[in-house]
Amino acid sequence: MLIDSHCHLDFPGLSENLPRMLAAMQENGVRGALCVGVNMEDFPRVLALAEQHPHLFASVGLHPEYEDVQEPDQETLCALAQHPKVVAIGETGLDYHWQKDQPEWQRQRFRTHIRAAIASGKPLIIHTRDAAGDTLSILAEEGARTVGGILHCFTESWDIAQQALDLGFYISISGIVTFKNALQVKEVACKVPLDRLLVETDAPYLAPVPYRGKTNQPAHVRFVADEIARLRGLRFDEVAEATTQNFFSLFPSVRKVLAP
Repeated sequence: MLIDSHCHLDFPGLSENLPRMLAAMQENGVRGALCVGVNMEDFPRVLALAEQHPHLFASVGLHPEYEDVQEPDQETLCALAQHPKVVAIGETGLDYHWQKDQPEWQRQRFRTHIRAAIASGKPLIIHTRDAAGDTLSILAEEGARTVGGILHCFTESWDIAQQALDLGFYISISGIVTFKNALQVKEVACKVPLDRLLVETDAPYLAPVPYRGKTNQPAHVRFVADEIARLRGLRFDEVAEATTQNFFSLFPSVRKVLAP
């Protein structure tokens, strides 16, 4: 079986087609998915999905790109993380792609999330774009190794991947790995130790080949696993088994629900 380690089933394009998306997951052997929160205002929708469907799980956090929204403090994040279906803190991190002035408020928000993760004992879901150096530095400074987590939709170099692995984090590969020119992502997908690798869709974004340019969905995570297997010279079921067990290792409460 497979698990989609990062999707947004509450987003437009997926939420209105949820029964079809869930059926497609089952048909493609995708036994579970982590629905990732991106802001406080929409978190109730994310949590409701996890509450209503045993094979869906949630995270709580504020994405680094969001401005002029409710800013959660550490206590709020910790309180929300106590819900049994909330398995992680995030999506958090740094994104300097649009915020080219590299604002201090992003770094402070990131630190708040790391401290909440440590206090609540929940792993982190990390977003980093054009900010790998600062992301890794802050994770190290704040002691994030004690909880670990996922660098999601990984697009950085193998050197950055190694540093993240050294901090105790898992590397999650998205549909980008199926793109012809995504050579850096393909290299990382080949080199990450199999026991530290995860797969994801980031649905509704980044649909893999042969669906590139269309709305992504958790069922398509099988194409990510299939490409990784091809690149590494492994059987599909070896990648599926390894990435699922890795997800269970990071989120033990999920194992209790989904493990056969």
